[in-house]
Order: sequence, then structure tokens, then C-alpha cells
Amino acid sequence: MTTPRTSLGGGVGKRKTAVAQVRLVPGNGQIVVNGRPLEAYFPRLTDQIIVQTPFRVAGVSNFTAMVKVQGGGTSGQAGAVRHAIARALVEYDEELRSVMRRNGLMTRDARIKERKKYGLKRARKAPQYTKR
Repeated sequence: MTTPRTSLGGGVGKRKTAVAQVRLVPGNGQIVVNGRPLEAYFPRLTDQIIVQTPFRVAGVSNFTAMVKVQGGGTSGQAGAVRHAIARALVEYDEELRSVMRRNGLMTRDARIKERKKYGLKRARKAPQYTKR
């Protein structure tokens, strides 16, 4: 006999320096981020749309996503949550993998901030050249 699971699936997502952990539970499509509703944690509409993309692509709305996210800024955190939700949905239903991959949700966006080089002002900006 199998034990009943309250959690249907989980996933870890990363973007820039942000890391998100997601647990999917049966529910009404609500997303709770660090104990706060999605709209309260991500006030920008763009970030809200990014986070909700995996559910829209998969065509499911019968899950509540419990999210813990830390590190980075709001944009990086939204991308990390999106990645984690996509992974959790694929763990729940393997049939969704091809749909998620086609929409670019399974690929970890590896772009991170480039380090500052010595002799430069930023990663690539050089001091102004003087001829004389």
C-alpha cells in the first residue's frame, strides 16, 4: 500500500543568483511566494506573467504552488520561480516535458553578471582614451 502524498511534485529552479524551491499541492491555482500571495510579492505585472507561464503552457490550474525563493533581484527571482514550477509540473506529469521544452521553460538561463576586470571601470567599460 502506498502512502498518500500531500505534495504532488516539487522542483528547484535557478536564474542569475536566485534559487527557488516549489511544492505543488492540490488547490485552486493560487501561487504563494515566501508566505505572501503572488501579487504582493511580485507587484510588477511582467514578473507575475513570467511566474504563471508554466501553468498557462501546461493548461492546468488545479494546483497551488508553495514557493520559497531567495537571492538575486525581482527579475531573477521571477525567472527562478518559473523554472522551478516547470520542473515540478514535469515531475508530476512526464507528458508535459516536450511542451515545456518547446516553450523554453526547462532550460536554465545561464546568463549571469560578468565580473569586473582590472584596469576597467566595469566588466567591459574602459576609461576614456586621451591622446595627449
